[in-house]
Amino acid sequence: MAAPRGADAALVEAVRRGLAARADRAKAPAMQAYMKSAMPYRGVATPGMRALCREVYGATRLASFAAWRDTILALWRGAAFREERYAALELAGHRFYRDHQTMTALPLYETLIVDGAWWDYVDTIATHRLPEILAAAPAPMRTAMRAWARSGDLWKRRSAILCQLPCKRATDLALLADCLAPSLDARDFFLRKAIGWALREYAKTDPAFVRRYVRQHADRLSPLSQREALRRFTA
Repeated sequence: MAAPRGADAALVEAVRRGLAARADRAKAPAMQAYMKSAMPYRGVATPGMRALCREVYGATRLASFAAWRDTILALWRGAAFREERYAALELAGHRFYRDHQTMTALPLYETLIVDGAWWDYVDTIATHRLPEILAAAPAPMRTAMRAWARSGDLWKRRSAILCQLPCKRATDLALLADCLAPSLDARDFFLRKAIGWALREYAKTDPAFVRRYVRQHADRLSPLSQREALRRFTA
């Protein structure tokens, strides 16, 4: 993806200044340790980070898709602290840019997913931004998610598994099954957990389907995936 030439430098700097002003050095080491992050933290808790983003982003409306995308990338790629990347994800989902949640944005999200390569970044995109694109462009998005589900990149595979998490009765069961199938035998914790999470969430809508799915695939589903999928039945 091209360098972010069209980024709004003033907006980026306002976010960085705001995070620096809210920094709590005493909290930062524990936050970094919890997330197992090589990148340090400022020590800004999520509510404070989001309040700052609402203030900064609400004051400046970026004029085009390119400016929005490039500003996200500038925050992301130039980040010295993890909260700056969280702020980039907040910009991605800001209400001003709902019209940008189309297939045109998918390469941006793919970049963030592959580059971020950890659950805190990936799950925000997978469970919020990808469902929006799926709703806006179901046919091409279904094709893309089926391809991601077979990717060599585990975070793209996890994203495909989770891309319908909030869809409830609008869930495309054929797509869900196709996104689960390539990872049923996976040994990776994050894929196994995602499978269980996706099934557990859909069980709130159609418990009979989830019971049946787990029974039919019990020889391939890991104990972790089965336990997560059936948690609401055993709680």
